[in-house]
Amino acid sequence: MITPRDNVALMQGYHSPQIDVAVRLNTNEAPDAPPEAWTNALSSALESIDWNRYPDRAATELRTAIGSLHGVGPEQIFAANGSNEVLQTVMLAFGGSGRTAAVWEPTYALHSHISRITGTAVIEGERAEDFSTDLAEVRRVIDEARPEVSFLCSPNNPTGVVDDETTVRSVLEMVTAIDGLLVVDEAYGQFAPWSADVLIGEDVPLVVTRTFSKTWSMAASRLGYLVGPEWIVAELEKVVLPYHLDAFKQVAGTLALAHADEMNERVSRLVEERGRLVSRLGELDVDVWPSGANFVLFRPRSVDGGEVWQRLVDRSVLVRNCSSWPRLEGCLRVTIGTPGEDDLFLSALEEALQ
Repeated sequence: MITPRDNVALMQGYHSPQIDVAVRLNTNEAPDAPPEAWTNALSSALESIDWNRYPDRAATELRTAIGSLHGVGPEQIFAANGSNEVLQTVMLAFGGSGRTAAVWEPTYALHSHISRITGTAVIEGERAEDFSTDLAEVRRVIDEARPEVSFLCSPNNPTGVVDDETTVRSVLEMVTAIDGLLVVDEAYGQFAPWSADVLIGEDVPLVVTRTFSKTWSMAASRLGYLVGPEWIVAELEKVVLPYHLDAFKQVAGTLALAHADEMNERVSRLVEERGRLVSRLGELDVDVWPSGANFVLFRPRSVDGGEVWQRLVDRSVLVRNCSSWPRLEGCLRVTIGTPGEDDLFLSALEEALQ
């Protein structure tokens, strides 16, 4: 009987529990639906799709619209089925056997997982005590391992830390010096005060990834993209499957970009609600980390985090148990929901901490 390759056989897939609960705050989804105007426009647009024909392989209209958002042309945009497929395509093009990817833990687990799936070795450094990017540790890893691809996540998942421009510029200089590629994952970028896309240039080995799942309220669509130099996008097009981005998704994403004002309003509301939630958590028997995203990391002090997670589930509230992630023993991560959902979470948490 055939078996998978050795490194796949040892892997544990990346999973987030899908449990039927009243309050689901574990996967950093937007709590609000997209604008009704978008839904109506999408419904009308379905009539114009030629379902018997393959979609536009280049996704020209969508990439042009995304490029306008970032002040670049479509040739600098690569779109795919969620930012995870974007990351996978990057690793198919620039990773692989005999190559190395660098991550600094704790961070988004799929950076290392996708790297390993593509046969890329992974070197793991550590973040500072406060989970910020430790530039001395970054230099140590880059000098020792000389990775082909280095990952930064800002705001970082699951800690919420935002890397400032000085930090990203410093990492970029180190990566450039070894002829590597820096991937800045900005899945939560709209919550941050700045974007690394301002550093992108044709001769700069930097790409920035984004997703429609969070701030655009389109997790169900599975749509993400990358902004980068034209030559890197061209290399990605070589390894991605043909017609990988279906017509429905292309239309949905293009229409969504006409509602940027509504997206920005949602971000503002979530940031305000995040402040309220952090303030309330500060009154409870938990340690809380500051966040620049739409989630908050916290650790119960007197009750085991895994036990608190189960007690919350028993009260029909689901958050993310991060205890198995590097350096996050006992930590839980809660997505910012609606005020009503957050109140139910806080009430359940108070009981769970008893």
